[in-house]
Amino acid sequence: MSDAEQIAINALAWLAHEPEQLSRFLALTGSDVGDLRRQASSPGFLAGVLDFLMGHEPTLIAFAAANDIAPERVVSAAHALGGAPHQGGY
Repeated sequence: MSDAEQIAINALAWLAHEPEQLSRFLALTGSDVGDLRRQASSPGFLAGVLDFLMGHEPTLIAFAAANDIAPERVVSAAHALGGAPHQGGY
């Protein structure tokens, strides 16, 4: 498993323990909990999880702090997984 995949899986696990963020993610993506389980190994889905974090700076910062990583690593991981280029400050 690559570092990018591990960061994304950690992000998915973090979302699972943050009910408000998980609800927001599911609403924005049209996914349900079953989709999370089925798609957890898909690089495109994992890139989408990281794109979700990057779309809201406070969420990105909270995840990065909880996982003791620099937010820039999340951005790099998203790019490595084929995520969309981010226009924010990271």
